[in-house]
Amino acid sequence: MKKSKITTNENLLKQIEDSISAKKSLENYYKEIQSSIKLISKSLLKNGKVLLCGNGGSAADAQHLAAEFLVRLRPNINRQPLAALTLATDTSTLTACGNDYSFNDIFVRPLKAIGNKKDILIVISTSGNSQNIINVLKQAKKMGMKTIGFLGKNGGKVKKLCNIPIVVKSNITARIQESHIFLGHYIFEKVENNLIKKIKI
Repeated sequence: MKKSKITTNENLLKQIEDSISAKKSLENYYKEIQSSIKLISKSLLKNGKVLLCGNGGSAADAQHLAAEFLVRLRPNINRQPLAALTLATDTSTLTACGNDYSFNDIFVRPLKAIGNKKDILIVISTSGNSQNIINVLKQAKKMGMKTIGFLGKNGGKVKKLCNIPIVVKSNITARIQESHIFLGHYIFEKVENNLIKKIKI
């Protein structure tokens, strides 16, 4: 019984250490993170939007972060909603595009419809190799949009397609996703601070 408890404790501590290590790896991307904050702030100040997308857990992260801007990030700060949308939230659009065109275009279609060069596209991918993420980044480039990538592992193919790639150094999907939410919260909080200082909201 004691041995089982020790094993459980060791496993928990190991996962906590892995999570901390993954987040600490973001220190290597300090300049990129600061550039992302400035880019998003300028876009919103010029009536641009933040568009986000990802697959699976990263789709949920995209929705989570969009909600922080649309509703409220911090309970003690009340402000006007900030323009942030995910590119795939409803089943009708997803299934129609997957059926009529291709699953690889599920982000491209809405981007063409609602995106413009004033907007910022944030893609979230733990592998950096999802074809629908690759496709939407190529479309964003055609439209003159700036792009930011929340990535993992070695950044995959997506790393070279983003204007600002930020890579969490971990091969564990769960640890990468935890770090992406931390990263999003940090960046969005700093953006919120910038907007509060520069405009009345």
